[in-house]
Amino acid sequence: MNEYKTHTCNEISLEDVGKEVRIAGFVQTIRDFGGLVFLDIRDMYGVTQVVTSGKEEDVDFASHIPIESSVTVLGTVRKRDEETINPKLKTGLVEIAIKEIKVLSKRTKNLPFEINSDQDVREDLRLQYRFLDLRNDHLKNNLILRANVIQFLRSQMIEQGFLEVQTPILTTSSPEGARDYLVPSRLHPGQFYALPQAPQQFKQLLMVSGIDKYFQIAPCFRDEDARSDRAPGEFYQLDMEMAYATQEDVFATIEPVIYNTFKKFSNKKISQYPFKRISYKESMLKYGTDKPDLRNPLYIIDLSDFFNKCTFKPFINRTVRAIKVSKHLSKGFHEKMLKYAMSIGMGGLGYLEVQEDLSFKGPIDKFIPEDLKSTLLKLADLKNKDTIFFIADNEKRATELAGQIRNELGERLDLINKDIFEFCWIVDFPMFELDEHGNLAFSHNPFSMPQGGLDALENKNPLDILGYQYDIVCNGIELSSGAVRNHDINVMLKAFTMAGYTEDEVKSKFGALYTAFQYGAPPHAGIAPGVDRMLMLLSDSDTIREVIAFPLNSKAQDLMMGAPSNVKNEQLREVHIKLDIKQK
Repeated sequence: MNEYKTHTCNEISLEDVGKEVRIAGFVQTIRDFGGLVFLDIRDMYGVTQVVTSGKEEDVDFASHIPIESSVTVLGTVRKRDEETINPKLKTGLVEIAIKEIKVLSKRTKNLPFEINSDQDVREDLRLQYRFLDLRNDHLKNNLILRANVIQFLRSQMIEQGFLEVQTPILTTSSPEGARDYLVPSRLHPGQFYALPQAPQQFKQLLMVSGIDKYFQIAPCFRDEDARSDRAPGEFYQLDMEMAYATQEDVFATIEPVIYNTFKKFSNKKISQYPFKRISYKESMLKYGTDKPDLRNPLYIIDLSDFFNKCTFKPFINRTVRAIKVSKHLSKGFHEKMLKYAMSIGMGGLGYLEVQEDLSFKGPIDKFIPEDLKSTLLKLADLKNKDTIFFIADNEKRATELAGQIRNELGERLDLINKDIFEFCWIVDFPMFELDEHGNLAFSHNPFSMPQGGLDALENKNPLDILGYQYDIVCNGIELSSGAVRNHDINVMLKAFTMAGYTEDEVKSKFGALYTAFQYGAPPHAGIAPGVDRMLMLLSDSDTIREVIAFPLNSKAQDLMMGAPSNVKNEQLREVHIKLDIKQK
C-alpha cells in the first residue's frame, strides 16, 4: 500500500461507505464550526471533504493547518447528511471521518494570490509563481487537455503510416523569417549553434533519405515578440512531410487530423472538410487579411474606380475599400467607430446610410454626383436600411485598415458566431514581394516550389509568380503554414538568386540541401500545424500562455526561473565570449 494514499480525491463514492481509506493532497478550504472542522482536500483529480472528530485536540489541530499545505488523511468513508450533499463535486455524496491527519509539508509563506479564485491577478505575478498558478483548475485542465490532444495527434499520424523522427535541437543558423537563438560552441571558438526555428531543412533531408512519411511534435525556437496567439521563445508544432506528394495530398492527409481533433475535444460545431479554399489575393481584398475570421459575415469590396469619378478629394487616386452593414446604426455607434478608426491611424471613417427611397444620408453624400448614386447602390448591392463604411489610403494601408474595421464591426455588432470553428485554406501566395528597400524578397517560405517551376522564374514578372504555399486558418488565427517544397537544385538556385543570394551564400547557408538536391531528391510537401494555437482555441483561452506549462512572459522572460540571467565570467571564457555591453 502507498503510504500516502489509497485513493485519489475523485475516487471516493457511496460504494466505499464504511471502508477505511487514505487520501493526500492540498488543503483547499477549512470551515470551523466549533465542535467540528471540515476540510476540502484537493489533488490533481478532484476534491474530497474530510471532517474531524469532536475531540478538542483534533479540532484545534485541523483548524490551524494553513490552506495549500500538503497533507495525508486516514479515515472512514461515510454518507453525507442530506443537507450537506454537494452536487458540484463528484465526491459530493460522501465524506471522510478523520482518524489521522498528517501535515506532509506546511505552507509557511503568505500566498501571493488565491488559488482557484475569480479575482484578476497580474499575469507577471502568476508567471512568477507558476507552480502555484498551475494548481488552478483551469490551467491544470489545460495541461491535461494538452497531453490528451498531443497523444491523439500522434496516434492519428501513426495510423496513417507516418514515422516519428526526432530532429536535432542544436543546428546551424539559417534565414527562416525570425531571429535565431544562438548557442556558443566551447570546442569551436567563435562558432555558434542555433536552436531550430523549425525542422524545415531536416525534414526535407529525411525525404531525400528515403523516409516516405515523417512527423514529430517538434519544438521550435524563435526570438520574436509576443502576441496573444504567439509565445516568445519556444512553441510546438505537428511537423509533417510527405515524399512524392502534391498540395492535394497534404490537404487530404491533414484535414481529417485537424477535424477529428477539434471534434473530439470540443462541443462546438466544426466546418466539415474539405475546408474552404481562398486565394491570397481574394482573402486580402475580401477580408483585409490572409488570416480571415469566416465567422464574421461582413466582407470588403473595392470602390476605388468608382470614387475616382467623384469630387471627394480624400478618395481621389486612392484605394477605397468599403464594408456594408445591413442596418442603420446610432449616432453613438458611429462616434465610437470613428474613435476606433482614429486609434488605428485613420483620419476619419466615412459612411452612408440608405434611406427608404434609396437615397443616401451621411457625411459624404454631397460629394457623390446624383447620376452616380444608382451605380453605387448596384456596385455595393445596397438596400433600404443598409449602412456602408469607407476606408481610403494607399493599397497596402487601405487593405489592412479595412480588415481591422471589418473585425471591429463584427465584434461591436455581435455578428461573430462564437460556437463554431470555421476552417479555411489560404492558397496561391505570391512567391516574392518587395522589401522596405524595394528589393525582391521571399514573401513566405523560401523553400517553396514556384507555380510554373523554372520557366516561371525565368520568364514571368517576379511579383506575378505564385508559390505552392498554403496556410490553414481557424477563426482568424493561422494554425499552420505549409508548402510543396522545392526539390530541384536549378529551381532552388534561381529562386534564391532572384531574392538576392549568391550561389556561394546558398551553399554556405543551406549546404546540406544544396548537396542533397543533387542526389535524386523526390518531390515532397508538408505542413506544421501549431499545437499551442490549436490548444488555445480548444480551451477558449485568451492567450497562448494559458496552454503552456511554463511560458515566458511578453518580454521573453521566465520570471519563475529568472531567465535570461547573467552567468559567471568563467562560463563565458569557456565558450570564448567576452561581453561588450554599453551601460544604459
